[in-house]
Amino acid sequence: MTLTIKTLDQFDFSYQTSINQQSLYDLAELGFIEAKENIIFLGPSGVGKSHLSTALGVAAVTAGYTVRFYTFTELVDELYSALVDGGLSRRIDSILKNDLIILDELGYVSMDETASDHIFQFVAQAYEKRSLILTSNLNFAEWGTLFSNTSTAAAVLDRLLHHAHVFNLKGDSYRIRNRLIPPSKDEPSE
Repeated sequence: MTLTIKTLDQFDFSYQTSINQQSLYDLAELGFIEAKENIIFLGPSGVGKSHLSTALGVAAVTAGYTVRFYTFTELVDELYSALVDGGLSRRIDSILKNDLIILDELGYVSMDETASDHIFQFVAQAYEKRSLILTSNLNFAEWGTLFSNTSTAAAVLDRLLHHAHVFNLKGDSYRIRNRLIPPSKDEPSE
């Protein structure tokens, strides 16, 4: 996946008013990485979750930290591929050599039992050792529908939330907002 570089200065806080701008700038000082804390952005599609997670990742790279970005689907695929040579534990260890791991788009694709187990193992091994940033379109009560069973979802949440900054973003999609506003008389219509 090609990642477009995003920064906090590019984020439209005037459109996304459900979060505190200063809180994000405080996190961009990166103390959460040293403290091995997680950040979780929840909200519907298009409200800025990926932008904010990428911006914090860019700040971390700029400060000299190692960062890895995955969509959840990409991470699940990578962990599945490690099964071929029996190297799941080595693959997880390799990913966790990064100071910060960003996991984007949890909630769009359900996981089977193997994928659920892999994500649990990944989160369990990262717990209190590495910082994770996650984005999800689902609230925590709905995570049980993504994993093969609610016990796995509960165990993942238990570890993620123990040391976490949680942001609930609200509103309409930033990407489609201009598509919903009719053009003014001076603007040509498409």
